[in-house]
Amino acid sequence: MRPARALIDLSALRHNYQLARETTGAKALAVIKADAYGHGAVRVARALETEADGFAVACIEEALELRQAGIGAPILLLEGFFEADELALIAEHDLWCVVHSLWQLEAIEKTSVGKPLNIWLKMDSGMHRVGIHPADFQTAYQRLQSSGKAAKVVLMSHFARADELDSARTDEQVAIFQAAREGLTAEVSLRNSPAVMGWPNVAGDWVRPGIMLYGATPFDQSQPIADRLQAVMTLESKVICVRELPAGEPVGYGGGFVTDRHMRIGVVAMGYADGYPRQAPTGTPVMIDGHRSQLLGRVSMDMLCVDLTQVPGAGVGSRVELWGKNILASDVAASAGTIPYQIFCNLNRVPRLYSGD
Repeated sequence: MRPARALIDLSALRHNYQLARETTGAKALAVIKADAYGHGAVRVARALETEADGFAVACIEEALELRQAGIGAPILLLEGFFEADELALIAEHDLWCVVHSLWQLEAIEKTSVGKPLNIWLKMDSGMHRVGIHPADFQTAYQRLQSSGKAAKVVLMSHFARADELDSARTDEQVAIFQAAREGLTAEVSLRNSPAVMGWPNVAGDWVRPGIMLYGATPFDQSQPIADRLQAVMTLESKVICVRELPAGEPVGYGGGFVTDRHMRIGVVAMGYADGYPRQAPTGTPVMIDGHRSQLLGRVSMDMLCVDLTQVPGAGVGSRVELWGKNILASDVAASAGTIPYQIFCNLNRVPRLYSGD
């Protein structure tokens, strides 16, 4: 079999979840949308179910997959519903639901939902993506309470720049949120992963750790709590061919890298069809048999090239870590001009092997 694979360490996942809980003292919804950021939503949910306060997904399809797998914990739909007829399924499967738009509120008022719902009422405090306008927030809350359709209402918002530790925008959003919800007695959820780690003064009853669960930092600098995260996914493969090249030889498509001396080049069974970022340039770090080295040339669909020159013992069959516990996913992402969220979510074709159940 092709040697490319993703090793998923579920004990590291649990460590990261507990870190979010201990850091905040709040209840924590483990965000496992997008197939748990490429880590496998069902396996991740099963690994956390006995200790997680609940889960969060993007949409009802993702929630139903978990319910069908026997996950009985609370599940929040972060985008709420897209059509009013989803409300019957939301009630049937005891899902929690975000309401971020007035049309959703009107749909709830007009629809017989069978039983009152657990609603998370979302305010647009300044990200300007989705959310109730601050001026309409109190009225929306009162309409939910008066409708008889809400068993419980949690007040929430989402930060646009919490990963920028020197930005004033997070404090501005908190001030907008607090002013708009003044006088409302309800639980509050504001903090995503960067806010959990980087904004300890933001109060709330619930937090929503996402990327930190998987051991990747959202910051572009060292941060004390982020430095305690444990990588959950190790993407690895093997060298399948070795080339001895003199100086002046181009490597890979386009000849973007040209050897400047005699070099040993290893070809690795890993490419952009597996989810490794095509835009990763020469110099992107890799680990070969425990020795740090680098990517050379352009990433192909199924293969990429690495430098074996300073790893003389390496050859066909040598293990290559593309990211994981030694090569941080955040470093690979930064080199490729993207973020760890994307490279995790882009994982494809590679079998996932789990440990730490």
